[in-house]
Amino acid sequence: MKEALEKRFGAHRVLEAPIKEGEIPLLILDLELKSPVTVIITNGLRNYKMPVHEKFEGREHNELYFCLPNYWEWEDTSNPQMNWVFYWIQRLATFVVEKETWFGHGHTMPCGKELNPLSETMKQNYFMLSDPLLLEQELAPVPIEGKEVHFLSIIPIFKQELEYKDSRGTFKLLQKFVNKGVTEKLDDWRQPVTRNRWSLRK
Repeated sequence: MKEALEKRFGAHRVLEAPIKEGEIPLLILDLELKSPVTVIITNGLRNYKMPVHEKFEGREHNELYFCLPNYWEWEDTSNPQMNWVFYWIQRLATFVVEKETWFGHGHTMPCGKELNPLSETMKQNYFMLSDPLLLEQELAPVPIEGKEVHFLSIIPIFKQELEYKDSRGTFKLLQKFVNKGVTEKLDDWRQPVTRNRWSLRK
């Protein structure tokens, strides 16, 4: 996949991330948007053919990614405010393969059994997977070795956003995101886009 992304963005924008033995390979993309972002993306999850529901035929091969703001120093792997992205992208990729399950747009999962916030600055304790929002054009599906590889962003969400999604649906929650200018780009200061569950009634 490195070659395909180098062709799309330029070789100078695609780096291989350092990983530990046994971990899934990762790539680092430096993208120049209106506000530059760094993308941490799996490089090999696509080799696992996900047993998707028949209505999602054609979406069996996926890579996961986090989209980081330009003020994040992802190289500082000792910083707990930032290094959790590496832990969680590895954990999610490993989970879907070991459990022989599948990930798709709108799927949600807790950030561990304890539901602790991701960091002191990122108070969210759930994840939602989504088709690219901010990077819809940049991370359009790419053909690799006869597979159409899709990209799923990992978006941290709050419990009340999860409850809203469960009651109203993924589309309604994403509408809230659009209205508030929320995308997959991580934001240490983001607030919930929904009211609490007691205020969901019209």
